[in-house]
Amino acid sequence: MQPDRPSSYSLPTQPAAAPAKASRVAASFCTDSTIEVAQGQDVAVRMYGRKKTGQASPVVVHFHGGAFMSGDLDNGCTVGSSLAAAGACVVSLAYPLAPEHPFPRPLELGYEVLLWAYKQRTKLAGKGAPLYLAGEEAGANLAAGVCMMARDQQQPPLAGQILISPMLDPCSATPSQRAAQGESVECKWASGWCQYLGEPHDAEHPYAVPARARRLAGLPPTLILVGEADPMRDEALNYGARLEAAGYRCVDTVYEH
Repeated sequence: MQPDRPSSYSLPTQPAAAPAKASRVAASFCTDSTIEVAQGQDVAVRMYGRKKTGQASPVVVHFHGGAFMSGDLDNGCTVGSSLAAAGACVVSLAYPLAPEHPFPRPLELGYEVLLWAYKQRTKLAGKGAPLYLAGEEAGANLAAGVCMMARDQQQPPLAGQILISPMLDPCSATPSQRAAQGESVECKWASGWCQYLGEPHDAEHPYAVPARARRLAGLPPTLILVGEADPMRDEALNYGARLEAAGYRCVDTVYEH
């Protein structure tokens, strides 16, 4: 993948509908747009926050949740507006969904949007703006995979990644998942993994299943957020422990419900 691909950027004339629980500040600076990435591909995005005069803000490329099979820009409103309220400029993207678009398509498009955000960072958030990845649930999987991709491609430089209730491992036998599942025979996360991993060998790819990646070297500082009764709690904390064991800075926080 080359860094010098053409890109364009335009804002709509009307702001997107404000998320119901978003802060007034964040909701005031929420806009829908379409950006052009590699080979003329158009990607729908929602921008949160705004550039501040005389200072650089973090730029966060964000992926919504939905077990790989569902979700849209509206599903990312809570996290996107929260990041903006904390001072970031957020680019939340509508990535293609499985089963029509299994691995690696959502990941590859996410990487292209990351390259776009890096090239546009001064325009979006000020000179020298640091670049982050963030996501929740399946979106956190994509954020973690794109983070590894950026490391391997040696571009763009990342300041960190934020993984919220991340789906990192297709194994649904962890205690936290079993507790959340109860006696139900249906599991949306297992179904999501089956749809996302189009081929059996995809489960061996570190970009698709970050929890099983053998090489964690070169990853940026990581913040992992999960709930005490979160189905993804165990796999999230296991990933954090692996990062710390590899000598990298990782902060994991478990919130009580």
